[in-house]
Amino acid sequence: MAEVTRRNMLGWTALASVAGGAVALTANQAAAAAVKAATAQGPMTVSERARKRIQQQHLPNVPLVTHEGKQVRFYDDLVKGKIVTMNFFYTRCDEICPGVTANLAEVQKLLGADFGTKVQMYSLSLKPEEDDVETIRKYRETFHARDGWTFLTGKPEHMEEIRRGIGFKYPEPAIDKDKTQHIGNVRYGNEPLMLWAACPGLANAKYLAETISWMVRPDTNRIQKS
Repeated sequence: MAEVTRRNMLGWTALASVAGGAVALTANQAAAAAVKAATAQGPMTVSERARKRIQQQHLPNVPLVTHEGKQVRFYDDLVKGKIVTMNFFYTRCDEICPGVTANLAEVQKLLGADFGTKVQMYSLSLKPEEDDVETIRKYRETFHARDGWTFLTGKPEHMEEIRRGIGFKYPEPAIDKDKTQHIGNVRYGNEPLMLWAACPGLANAKYLAETISWMVRPDTNRIQKS
């Protein structure tokens, strides 16, 4: 049975009455109600606790905006229950970003029927103060991104929270602050199975597609042919 904390108890006993003038809950009734609420879904399994911990520490549920202007939540809408890839870019980058994005454009082809159905691809702006919805939409079109590849922007603090959460940071603060030296890796994973990895975004496109396909079929290294 889940532990009933003092906070739970106070939360229930604060509901002293309901519309129509019902009498206050007794202490015993409040305790029983708190126990029922705490145990309604049963205790979490070890895997459920681990998955929740990964989400809390690495996959913040912050609000973002897609290249279509749609409001979404990073974890709830984009990552939860899905197989995904994630990388960072900014549209005025003339160093690693164009190369990585072009490489991912090839990856989307190599993934074949899995792309957009079993695998979702996300590119997130490092400079959201410059990359508004219209800017990232046009940038996306430049690389002929297909359905299943979403470009995202948002508040700077939220983009930064995601970047740090998925581990794309340098230990040296001065380097980490310099956007021109940002990490060009691609993070990919199967969120329900808690399988996560990363590789260079400029790696051979066929190799990158193959490693992503392992998240779809962990027991094989085959990818579909485009």
